[in-house]
Amino acid sequence: MAYEFISYQKKDRIAYVTIERPDRLNALHPPANAELFDAFCDFRDDPDVWIAIITGSGDRAFSAGNDLKYTAEHGRRDMAAVRAPFGGITSNFTCWKPIIAAVNGFALGGGFELALACDIIIAADHAEVGLPEPRVGLVAGAGGVHRLPRHIPLKIAMGMMLTARRIPIKEAYRLGLVNEVVPLADLMPTAEKWAAEILEVAPLSARASKQMSTSGLDWPLEIAMSRTYSEYQAAMVSEDFVEGPRAFAEKRKPNWKGA
Repeated sequence: MAYEFISYQKKDRIAYVTIERPDRLNALHPPANAELFDAFCDFRDDPDVWIAIITGSGDRAFSAGNDLKYTAEHGRRDMAAVRAPFGGITSNFTCWKPIIAAVNGFALGGGFELALACDIIIAADHAEVGLPEPRVGLVAGAGGVHRLPRHIPLKIAMGMMLTARRIPIKEAYRLGLVNEVVPLADLMPTAEKWAAEILEVAPLSARASKQMSTSGLDWPLEIAMSRTYSEYQAAMVSEDFVEGPRAFAEKRKPNWKGA
């Protein structure tokens, strides 16, 4: 697929996904969602890339969410024509590789939902987050109303959702919604630092950890611990399962193969 509304590059086992609609605060419409879905599917299926970083172009917005101007201009016909998850990963998308959101400004509505669907969030210190959908008669149905109460205390989540209030990123950090807050100039280097640290661990172990922890949230502890997880099974029979202890014994860095 040729990309018009995003850019997508791969380098040193990292996939970089950038929303390229700064004139609309990187708001997402069906064509952009389709491109994001295509890029994330490529990332998921490419054995040579192990981590993705998603961000927005410019310094104002990660994503302002659903492009309401586009919706007003086109109605619902385009919404039905392109069947892709909002933002590419917010629903009906399974990928056990780590995904980092580098939030470079406003992450509102679907933009916040997109960030919440990532595993790690690094944010610029001027960013704001929130689910303002009810102010325009909508609902944060791309996971926001479900993910936010899973990330922070229920009463605080309900307060944010029912008032449609957005909060500064430092408050989001205090609530545990983001991993690190940095000046804008340090945003991508910090996201890459996190990615580099993740690349130091066995990739199949990272995927198993993601699958087991996120899937296990839906089960009581004993049941979660006794279930069978495909990524864990793959890690246990991989070459990396042997390489890790061998490298430790030989006092050298492991040479992970992801297989």
